[in-house]
Amino acid sequence: MRPLSIGPVVVDPPVLQAPMAGYTNYAYRQVVREFGGAGLLATEMIAARSAAWLETNRGEHPDRLWGVRDEPRPLAVQMWDNDPDNLAHVGRRLAREFRVSVVDLNFGCPVRQVTEKAHSGSWLLRDPARVGGIVARVVEACDGVPVTAKIRLGCSADRCTAIEVAQRIEEAGAACLTVHGRVASQFFTGRADWGAIAAVKRAVSRMPVVGNGDIDSAATAVARLRETGVDGVMIAREALARPWIFAQIAALLRGTPVPPDPDLATQREIVLHHYDLVCRRFGVERGTLLMRKFACAYAAGLAGAREFRGRVSRVTTREEFLAAMRESFPTAPAAGGRGQRDRSPDTGPLSEGPTGG
Repeated sequence: MRPLSIGPVVVDPPVLQAPMAGYTNYAYRQVVREFGGAGLLATEMIAARSAAWLETNRGEHPDRLWGVRDEPRPLAVQMWDNDPDNLAHVGRRLAREFRVSVVDLNFGCPVRQVTEKAHSGSWLLRDPARVGGIVARVVEACDGVPVTAKIRLGCSADRCTAIEVAQRIEEAGAACLTVHGRVASQFFTGRADWGAIAAVKRAVSRMPVVGNGDIDSAATAVARLRETGVDGVMIAREALARPWIFAQIAALLRGTPVPPDPDLATQREIVLHHYDLVCRRFGVERGTLLMRKFACAYAAGLAGAREFRGRVSRVTTREEFLAAMRESFPTAPAAGGRGQRDRSPDTGPLSEGPTGG
């Protein structure tokens, strides 16, 4: 599989880590980077309006940009808003001051506080011309740093505007488009429609298209690439439980042996390493609270995960967290392996919205 080119940025392998606010912070990205295999990593989604306010009133930048200035490239930052001026201002700063590899625009978030309250994210898919105008404004502001976008198939089953939106985004000068194969009203129910993603790919002529949705294994990722003709794949929720999935996909694309999932003892050490990274940034008290959701995600699909989540989601101290990891973290895989994911609400994020792109 050939690399994906996003303007001058080479994404090799063409496997992207999805932005998921509340999850894909520097600590998580560092864990993914240590395993390898992700051609492009992404930050948490940031609100352009809030970022502009922080800069103007406090001379600060959002905490979600933790680590961005110094970590390895390529790296994308995703932002959302419905105001072209806000997005252009923040995009320009990301390009010039933070020197990010890619500035990504979110038109896929289905969460109500972004859509109905802020008229942003997937709410904008009902107006393809407006989306195109926003993209064109940000492309101009970023002055050569590639601008990309992420969309869903539409707002609802009877409002599937993805093809028209994609064409407007391409005309506006975007360097790449990611398409999640659900409409916004589905959130994460049902199955991602990869046939519809393939149709979007066929509808554009120059802009590469990345597919996203329900990729739960290396075999699935490679099959989607080959069956649909997309230029890359983006992995979201599955990578919260299995950050090594990128390395597995990369190996399969290269035709080399696919590394197995780490054994459970090693997985436990990975969680503890992640916990240490979070605590270094936020301190032990806040880091412990933040790590509860990550620990729940890591356990998804393992035998005994529900019992472990029930315990670890209540910890408040380092001692309690370490005891939960030592005494309750699953010690055996679920029947059928991790592929049989438990999708109950407390396993991880429920949306790509404020929890992602």
